[in-house]
Amino acid sequence: MSEAKSIVEVTAADVQGPGVVACPNPKMALWSSHPKVFIDISHDGHGKCPYCGTVYQLKAGEVLHSHH
Repeated sequence: MSEAKSIVEVTAADVQGPGVVACPNPKMALWSSHPKVFIDISHDGHGKCPYCGTVYQLKAGEVLHSHH
């Protein structure tokens, strides 16, 4: 099995709730390949899915709104 990991660049508009993105996302060919999980990208601007290894990265220049 291949260990190739994909990187998905997300914009601030793609982020749900307090700085999270959902994986799998609807744009994925195998959108139902594992249970939906929410990945926090609010601290480092990136996060990794524990199921499929997809890395979600905030696109350069994008800013998340603060959630103090």
